[in-house]
Amino acid sequence: MKNLLILFCCILIPLSAYSQNSENELKMTTQFFSENQELNDIMRFEGINYMKVFFTGNELKDKKYKLTVKEIWDGKLKEESVVFDSKSIGIRQFEMVNDTVLKIKVIAKHTYDNKLKMTFMFPNFEISSEYDAIDSDAYSLRNIAQESKMEIGYNKKFYFLAYILPYEKEGGVRAYCEVGSAGKDIETWGEKFGIKHYLIFEMLFE
Repeated sequence: MKNLLILFCCILIPLSAYSQNSENELKMTTQFFSENQELNDIMRFEGINYMKVFFTGNELKDKKYKLTVKEIWDGKLKEESVVFDSKSIGIRQFEMVNDTVLKIKVIAKHTYDNKLKMTFMFPNFEISSEYDAIDSDAYSLRNIAQESKMEIGYNKKFYFLAYILPYEKEGGVRAYCEVGSAGKDIETWGEKFGIKHYLIFEMLFE
């Protein structure tokens, strides 16, 4: 039964932090699971990915922010689109980060009609999107900035999340972390690892 041979070579700890050296730089803390173990069991059974992300920084307040996604198919960029751009709202309360902390909750799931359904919950609103996917329940949502120790900061786009399929090894074993920790060449993962499809999310604070 090949589908049961899934190797989770990275153990995601419930709360982990990632930041730059300077106290003025942007910092990120990620909680990958709910504090309720029974709820975690149900989400795992249903194939639901869930994480909380906290961005903190002295310069974060009053920043506008933008979330974009790249869809990679067969090793090539098929489409790039905007998930959310605070500039487009037109309401000051929502246009800018109102504190030195921005909390984002992310819920993702592969649906029966082969879509990746994702909801980004911001402090006062939420955005839901769907993306085409292959017939596989092995998609995994990763905080790629953290796994590959990538640079994050202000006034430039940085890699944030990736929703990926595993890397298939000999004997039917599937692994995620060789992909997730592969470094900055994210858009070449399809060719390097033979991954049919994945999503890359980028964040911008300016």
